[in-house]
Amino acid sequence: MMHKKATLAIYGIKDVNEREHSGWTHDHNICLMQNGTILKYLHLERLSRKKHDNRLDLYLEEIIDNNSLELPDEFDIVSVNSILGSAFISKNGRIRFEANIEKKLNPNLVKSFAWYQKTKFKGSYLNAFNCSHELAHIATCIPFFGVYKENSLLIHFDGGASKSNFSAFIFKNNKIRLVEYSWDLRYLARLFFSNVIVFKILNAKQGEHHSVPGKLMGYSCLGDYDPKIENWLKKNDYFNNYWDNPELILQSINIEFGLKFSAFDSKETFFKNVASTMQEIFKRELINKITTLQIQTNTSYLYYSGGSALNILTNSAIIATGQFLDVFIPPSCNDSGLSIGAASLLEIQKGNTINIHNSYLNNIELNNKSVNLISNELLSSVSEIIINKGIIGICNGNGEIGPRALGNRSIICLANNKELAIKVSTKIKKREWYRPMAPIMLSGIAKEVSVEPIHHLSKFMLVDYNIKEQYRQSFEGVLYLTKTARIQTIDKESENPFIHSLLKYLYEKHNVLGLINTSFNSHGEPIVHSEVDARKAGITMGLDAIIINNNLVILK
Repeated sequence: MMHKKATLAIYGIKDVNEREHSGWTHDHNICLMQNGTILKYLHLERLSRKKHDNRLDLYLEEIIDNNSLELPDEFDIVSVNSILGSAFISKNGRIRFEANIEKKLNPNLVKSFAWYQKTKFKGSYLNAFNCSHELAHIATCIPFFGVYKENSLLIHFDGGASKSNFSAFIFKNNKIRLVEYSWDLRYLARLFFSNVIVFKILNAKQGEHHSVPGKLMGYSCLGDYDPKIENWLKKNDYFNNYWDNPELILQSINIEFGLKFSAFDSKETFFKNVASTMQEIFKRELINKITTLQIQTNTSYLYYSGGSALNILTNSAIIATGQFLDVFIPPSCNDSGLSIGAASLLEIQKGNTINIHNSYLNNIELNNKSVNLISNELLSSVSEIIINKGIIGICNGNGEIGPRALGNRSIICLANNKELAIKVSTKIKKREWYRPMAPIMLSGIAKEVSVEPIHHLSKFMLVDYNIKEQYRQSFEGVLYLTKTARIQTIDKESENPFIHSLLKYLYEKHNVLGLINTSFNSHGEPIVHSEVDARKAGITMGLDAIIINNNLVILK
């Protein structure tokens, strides 16, 4: 029987310290869901303007009191745990949650305790549940793809959850069954977020471990896999215990390979090859693990989530194996999606069917005015700026869920100009020189320019493709050295009316096949959330114009 009572889901377990970049928990978020539909969602960093913010306890009561998150009189609550535990208490204690400590990973929601004090003299106990970090990651797929298909393998893989960093479940006979969970693949995840060699090559600080994986993935495309480097890395346990003595790594390099390095240098071919070798190890060994599980469970579909699912090169390789009938990865596969995964599981438990959602869900404290109609005059004016090598920021409607801009909080410009791409990346966004840009295009055009078939995950920018030689000049600004591009596709107007209309107009009027699409934020800043954020960032970054709810604002 369907329950109409709403579900409030939170991921807000407090971290052990107040460092700017959390060591344990990060990307706090909340979700309000009812009858299978997400009504409200917030990735906290978008509002607080602090990257990977882990302070939901300080904001939750304020968000409720100012009606940005308008809670009904009665609602259920589900909280996502972490390696640190399951307890949550808001700033003044008005929302409290506690669950029993579990020694094993539970494949189900666990009945828990929660209290909500609505006013000074009015409070009540809530129907409360605890959801494992691992299970919430996998369930993040449900609002975007529907309930798991029969005979599916469900995999979570990240730096660390509650009881593991890798877990596997199967979905058969309409039930989830735990297959395994462990820390055995932690060494793979650590290659990206906690390896001293990587941090030294990329000139990163230890507190930047959330942003390093994406940097390493892009940088790894500059080098080549080297089996001798792999043997050296494995022989030295990937130098995991050398944080205090990185100079000993240089000594080992010079002895092992006959080189004469006195410092780490990202421009050197050897270090590019180290990164490429690490990427290859990650990709190969994860695929081997998934293949073993697929054979063991005889499953037909793969649902894959967790921060590691943001590795596009590996995602593309998993799809290319052809061992699954289909592969599903949510746009918010990192911790920013945990609340919607937990909310979905409780809604299903209450008998509700989860509706399919688009990715534009960040809507708390936006106070957006109505979105204007898309006129030919608007499209003509925007196209003229773009054709003349202008750079435009977009702030339309709700923000995207997840770490990647998908058209509503994007910066766009021509994709056929290498110098323009470098300007956007290094001068305007102040990103590192080696980080590639990505294109957005209509799905029909993507099918024409790509060597491989276009997978549906491209709408979330989760797969890369080889670009046919005759089209490479048209995408010069977004091609990796490997002649591939991380394409985002727009299939139909309903997915993103403005972007679809603009791409169609540019193609028909100017034969433009696609645009650069990068997130609307400067280095170290969260993606813009509100109109105020967009105007401030647009001016600071030196953009030519911004689009706010389909209204063109000229900045230069």
